[in-house]
Amino acid sequence: MRLLFVFVDGLGLGKEEPGNPFVGTETPGLAKVIDGKRLTLNAIGNVGGRASLFGLDATLGVTGLPQSATGQASIFTGVNAPDFLGSHLNGFPETRLRSLLSRKGLFRQLKKMGYNVIFANAYRPPFFKMLRRGLPGKRYSCSTLVTYYGGLPFYGLEDIKEGRALYMDITNDILLRMGFGLPLITPEEGARRLLAISKNYDFCLFEYFLSDLAGHMADKFEAARVITILDRFISTLSEQIDPAETMLIVSSDHGNIEDLSGRDHTYNQVPALLVGDSELRCALGSELKDLTDLLPAICKGLAWKKSCC
Repeated sequence: MRLLFVFVDGLGLGKEEPGNPFVGTETPGLAKVIDGKRLTLNAIGNVGGRASLFGLDATLGVTGLPQSATGQASIFTGVNAPDFLGSHLNGFPETRLRSLLSRKGLFRQLKKMGYNVIFANAYRPPFFKMLRRGLPGKRYSCSTLVTYYGGLPFYGLEDIKEGRALYMDITNDILLRMGFGLPLITPEEGARRLLAISKNYDFCLFEYFLSDLAGHMADKFEAARVITILDRFISTLSEQIDPAETMLIVSSDHGNIEDLSGRDHTYNQVPALLVGDSELRCALGSELKDLTDLLPAICKGLAWKKSCC
C-alpha cells in the first residue's frame, strides 16, 4: 500500500458555531468526502464508503495549549514530545527536539525499513544558501529537519516547473506575488500534481501551513480563502486516488483556524481523515487516539496486506 500524508498545520475540529469558519464557509468537496458533514467536531467517527474521520488528542496529557514544535515532533517521531520536554513548545524545535528528530524522524525510520520516501514541498532560493551551511540556525520546522536528517533531497522552483514538487501554498500564488514568475495553478491541478508525484514513492509527505497563519490572524476572509483551497485540494485527492493502491491521510498538529474568536491555538482534537481501502481504514482507525499514533499507523499502512478486518 502506498501512503500520501497531507499535513495541515493548525487545523482542529471545532464546534458547529458562528466562530468556526468551517460552518460559515461552503465546503462542498469535503462534504462529499465525509457524507455531507462539515469538518467539525460533529463529524468525528464518521465512517463512509470512501473515508473515515477520527479525532486525535493534541494535548498529549501535558498542561497548556498544544504547540507546533512539540506537536509536529510527536507526529514525525511517534514520541510524546511535550512529555519528553516537560511542556509544549511553540515555533521551531530546540536542541533536544532536534536531537530527537535526528534519531527518530519518520523519513529516517521509513528508509531503514526499505521504503522509498519523499517530502514533496519545494523551497525558495534563499533556503538553499542556508542549506549549504548545514542548517546551522534554529528557525527550521520539524518537516524540514526530518527531511534533512533523513538524507532526502530538497526541491526548488525548477522542480515545481518540472512537476517534481509543489509549493506550500498549493497554487503558486505567493511565488507569483514575490516575482518568481511561476504559473498560477488551481487547487485541483495542485492535487493532480501531488498525486502524480506520490505514485513514484511508497510514502509521500506534503505540508500546508497557511491554515495556522490564518488562525493567528483571526481573519475570517483569509480563513475562508484557505478553507476553500483545502476543500478543493483534499476533495480532488480523495476523488482521484486509487483506493486499492493508495491511502490518503490528512491530519494536523493542533487546532487554530477552526476558532477565530482568538488568535491562539485551541485544545480541540485534530482530524485524522483517512481516505482509501475500507478494511485498512478500519484497522488504522481503531488505533488512532493521539498524535503519537500517526507514525505507527503509517508504518502499519505501508505494510498492509488486504485481509478481513
